[in-house]
Amino acid sequence: MKSPLLSLPGAVPAEGVDEGVAAHYGDLFREQRALADGNGFVDLSHRGVVTVSGEDRLSWLHLLLTQHVSELPAGEATEALILSAHGHIEHALYLVDDGSTVWAHVEPGTQDALIAYLESMKFFYRVEVADRTADFAVVHLPAGSIAEVPEGVVVRETPYGRDVFLPREDLESFAAAHAPAVGLLAHEALRVEQHRPRLGFETDHRTIPHELGWIGSAVHLQKGCYRGQETVARVQNLGKPPRRLVFLHLDGSEVHLPVPGTEIRLADEGPEGRKIGFVTTSVRHHELGPVALALVKRNVPLDARLLAGETAAAQEVVVEP
Repeated sequence: MKSPLLSLPGAVPAEGVDEGVAAHYGDLFREQRALADGNGFVDLSHRGVVTVSGEDRLSWLHLLLTQHVSELPAGEATEALILSAHGHIEHALYLVDDGSTVWAHVEPGTQDALIAYLESMKFFYRVEVADRTADFAVVHLPAGSIAEVPEGVVVRETPYGRDVFLPREDLESFAAAHAPAVGLLAHEALRVEQHRPRLGFETDHRTIPHELGWIGSAVHLQKGCYRGQETVARVQNLGKPPRRLVFLHLDGSEVHLPVPGTEIRLADEGPEGRKIGFVTTSVRHHELGPVALALVKRNVPLDARLLAGETAAAQEVVVEP
């Protein structure tokens, strides 16, 4: 769904899964600094919006999600995953309940598969699942922002800022009142700095929550049964996920960033050494320079010097081995 804000001066469209919104508006580092200072907003209107209403909504979702939501207070934000039977991550939901309806935003293009799964699990529960993507656009106000949102609009407030479920028809007027617009690349740069994983970026077909540090924030270890819980419990008890998320400081003398999927090797073994991981997201940060998130094998030494393709990299621990 193409955002009308792509008509703003300087807007450069994002590509790939983020197609439909602006990657930046002409000055990537200025936009990053604005966001870090609590100014402006990010157009996330390409993300899917799903609602679940009905009196059984929280108890029903509690059975399906990795997060404890049966008693989720109205207005309290949380995040949750849906796992496969083998414990692999299939969906990531960013939730808030407004007292009568659970609102969630999800990765672009994943809402149809999510809704199909939820519909298949309704049985006798009194719930209604709806795709609201055509009617509501997600916009992000950074932490520290004092911008006001329209009365009656659902807001999901987190330590990283506020996600606003804005009526899509109000997107342009909201942009005019909350300038400057900040592109998605700036939002991604801060996400990488904060070590926050993203479905489809830090995940592949076999990723489990422990590898990304999603235990606690998206997975509750003291709740009842849900699909994939056996894997979560086994890894939690054994303490040995096969891979771990790391933050990489990249050699700033390189012109090009290593693209997602770039193989990581031990620097001591050189470019022809054995593969021990891969880059998941790489960005240019306004203060840190070129940085990335990556998945590496659990037993890679914490002090090992790495190569991301041909780019030298130093790792910072995100998930303890």
